[in-house]
Amino acid sequence: MEIWINPACSKCRSAVSLLDAEGAEYTVRRYLEEPPSAQELREVLERLALEPWDITRTQEAEAKELGLKDWGRTADDRERWIEALAAHPRLIQRPIITADDGSALVGRSEDAVRDALARTGGGRTP
Repeated sequence: MEIWINPACSKCRSAVSLLDAEGAEYTVRRYLEEPPSAQELREVLERLALEPWDITRTQEAEAKELGLKDWGRTADDRERWIEALAAHPRLIQRPIITADDGSALVGRSEDAVRDALARTGGGRTP
């Protein structure tokens, strides 16, 4: 299991605390320091079963500067959004957890983090 976090984010810190409390084995990716590539974003979006605009933090200053609220949200617009997220990782919703079963989810609630743990066999370190 891997979790993409911004350490300054309270939701990320809560998710990591819960994973630690449950004894989960996971890898932390500080995605602002190690931004995902466009290809990695495509893969995570497939695992999430979401579109790039679904995981975009549209209230960020960068989103407003880019004018994201006026961007289309169709299949033809998808790559533009992915490239924007790759170039501006602060726009990516967090935390994102990739589970061992091949799925992924946005772990903004305790229930979502517990769901990720369940998808990873409880997440316990062997």
